[in-house]
Parts: sequence; C-alpha cells; structure tokens
Amino acid sequence: MDSVYATATSDSLILLPVDSIKIVDSPQIALLPDSIKETVGISRNVREFNPDPMRAVWMSALFPGLGQVYNRRYWKLPLVAAGFMGLGYGASWNNSMLKDYTRAYGDIMDNDPNTKSYMDFFPATVKEEDLDKTWLTNILKSRKDFYRRNRDLCIISMVGVYLLAIVDAYVDASLAHFDISPDLSMEVAPAVIPDTRTRPGLGLQWALRF
Repeated sequence: MDSVYATATSDSLILLPVDSIKIVDSPQIALLPDSIKETVGISRNVREFNPDPMRAVWMSALFPGLGQVYNRRYWKLPLVAAGFMGLGYGASWNNSMLKDYTRAYGDIMDNDPNTKSYMDFFPATVKEEDLDKTWLTNILKSRKDFYRRNRDLCIISMVGVYLLAIVDAYVDASLAHFDISPDLSMEVAPAVIPDTRTRPGLGLQWALRF
C-alpha cells in the first residue's frame, strides 16, 4: 500500500511507500490457516486451562469421577465407575448371602421345629434326621461370618476408592503444569575446598538439573 503526499509549491504527487501493513481483525481472519496467520503476524490468544485443585476436590467429593472429568482426565472415569460398580455388586451379593445364612443359623439354634430354613441349602431328597446338627451349626456359623467379612471388606474398599478418587483429582489439578520435560543435565566444575587448618584443597562440584 502506498500513501499520497502533495507539496504546497508543486502540483506533482509524491508516492511514499508504507513499510507496515495494518491488518484489521475480522471474522474472515479466524478462518485462515495457522501458517498464514504466523506469516502475516497475527497472534492467537489461546486460553490455557488451569484447574483449581480445591474445586477438583469438591467436585470429586460431590460425585466420584466428577473431579477427573473437571481435570480433563476422561480415561480415568471408567476406572472409577468400574471400581464402584464392582464393589457395590460384591457388597450387595455378600449381604444377601449373609441374610440367608443368618436366618438359617438362627433357625437351627432355636427350639421351634417349624423354623428350618437351613434345609433350603440341601436338595429335597435330604432328610433332616440324617444331618449332623453339630456339624451343620458350625458350617452355618462359619459361612455367616465369611459373608459378613466379605461384605464389610467391599464397603471399606468402596470408601477407599472414593478417597483415592479425591486424592487423584487433587494431585492431577496441582500437577497440571508441572514440567516433566526429559531435559536432564549434570554440570561438573572444579571447586576450591576451604580449610582453616591447612592450605585450601582442590576438588570437583556437580549439580543435577531437572
């Protein structure tokens, strides 16, 4: 682009070249490729995502896995969901088995002949008179304790997964911009070691940069 300059004493026109070209931002410029933008000197204002660790903690505490979504670690969401679903199913199944064995153990310990739910664990061809009541009582008590322990472990594990998801969300948000570049270097240089009793000595000093 050239500018036009007219002198007062002459009718001639002097064309003066302009060194820079002013580019006005417009919606059409946003459609240009990045290479053309860099060529003409158009800078892009890219907003860098900077997650808040405390917000990630509260979101993860509100609903497990929500903190991972906030940190844009979407691949961790199926892991959290699978952990809760698997442990929840395990707790529910063990609790149902615990109820059955608890009822059967209570029936065999009372003196009521009409309450014998423990016979549901055996085929219809097995008669109650053929069973060893002492052996059956020990088996029912052992199974009852077994399923109670498994149910409690599943519940404790669910709490552990819940807390682990919160900690993971906090660490991910805190280390979102942590420099993990593989630029490792070590510097070695001679050094003078001071000694007040004798003359100073010579040595080496090294520094690891990461």
